[in-house]
Amino acid sequence: MKYRKVTIEALGYELAPVVVTTAELETRLESLYRYLRIAPGQLQALTGIKERRWWEPGYPLSLGAIAAARKVMLSSGVSADDIGALIYAGVCREQFEPATACRVAAGLGIGGNTAVFDLSNACLGVLNGILDVANRIELGQIKAGLVVSCESAREINDIMIARMLEERTMQHFAASLATLTGGSGAAAILLTDGSFSGATRRQLLGGITQTAPEHHRLCLWGVISDGKGGYTQTMSTDGVNVMNYGVELGRRTWEAFLPQVGWKTEDVDQVVCHQVGSAHQSAILKSLDIPAEKDFTTYEYLGNMGTVSLPLTAAIADERGILEAGDKVAFLGIGSGLNCLMLGMEW
Repeated sequence: MKYRKVTIEALGYELAPVVVTTAELETRLESLYRYLRIAPGQLQALTGIKERRWWEPGYPLSLGAIAAARKVMLSSGVSADDIGALIYAGVCREQFEPATACRVAAGLGIGGNTAVFDLSNACLGVLNGILDVANRIELGQIKAGLVVSCESAREINDIMIARMLEERTMQHFAASLATLTGGSGAAAILLTDGSFSGATRRQLLGGITQTAPEHHRLCLWGVISDGKGGYTQTMSTDGVNVMNYGVELGRRTWEAFLPQVGWKTEDVDQVVCHQVGSAHQSAILKSLDIPAEKDFTTYEYLGNMGTVSLPLTAAIADERGILEAGDKVAFLGIGSGLNCLMLGMEW
């Protein structure tokens, strides 16, 4: 995948309002910790996450996505009529149908000939959405497209904490640990052909995907029967093997990515990775031989927001001037499945 006509026109985000500390979650699990003889503070020690944010109970996902999208459209001057494609790429969606993207489009006043749909690929959804819009722009089908997402961790955390307190086994605790890293937030990325502002910054150069689908059962989030005619959410993660196999997939993808965009490792000025936690960050950077100072992180205070993590982190890095004009920037995404997608930009 190589591009000559695609610009990241603007990035925007919406932070969830409720701050939830790791200490608060551990307080809810106090009886389990005593039963399993787990010392308080283990969750932060293992993940590096001090706090995360959640939406208020019942907050509609589409509203978070709309809020983030409005910010990028206002900052760019691109109107609703200019949008040729709108993709909602979150893991969390409001219902099976219609597409959550439809409610987002209605909230933004987008319609007519615009392609409006959901796209799902675990934590890589937004990056896949970027590729879809970029392809449409490169082919001359559209001049601008919007990728949005909103994730919510409150509901699955409440469910899994209750289940952990019921089951009270170390095996179930370990399989549920990754759930407790979850945060909530929304993000939007506006891509154009550069004709709206004449901007020459944030040029998308290309990218590559690699996959290891034999590991598709390592991280599962879905619904199961409650035995009473209803269904409830459940989540389980083999954290050790997700990291081990994910790092190996990341290394293989990086080796293919660099020649695709014409870079060497030392050419890369900044990377923005999917935000999982400290252990994953350290392992992937070491595997790719990337110095830690080249990686801007938000997981310490925002946790793992799924598809929102990488674009929101990039938006904050851009906002703070960490991503500077002319920088060679790589987006590094690894998601359940296992899938890996890397994008290269000249900022």
